[in-house]
Amino acid sequence: MPNIVIYSKDYCPYCQRAKALLRQKGISSTDIEVSNSANLVAEMIQKSNGRRTVPQIFIGDVHVGGSDDLFALERAGKLDPLLGLTRAA
Repeated sequence: MPNIVIYSKDYCPYCQRAKALLRQKGISSTDIEVSNSANLVAEMIQKSNGRRTVPQIFIGDVHVGGSDDLFALERAGKLDPLLGLTRAA
């Protein structure tokens, strides 16, 4: 299973929604709280090619994007393969 990193802010509803989806799938992630750190915000912006909104989600080497992007992958049936999960037939 790939390493999942989420840059987030504790008060962000989109961050909570994205984390809830991953928890629902039984997936743990590394949460990087950027609320009080200009250095971490700068790191997030650099890694996400200039995106400044939270969450910014990374699955392995893939920059997924934000919460809407994560849910779009889920709707398209592409999230589970990216997470290394297999669906029962």
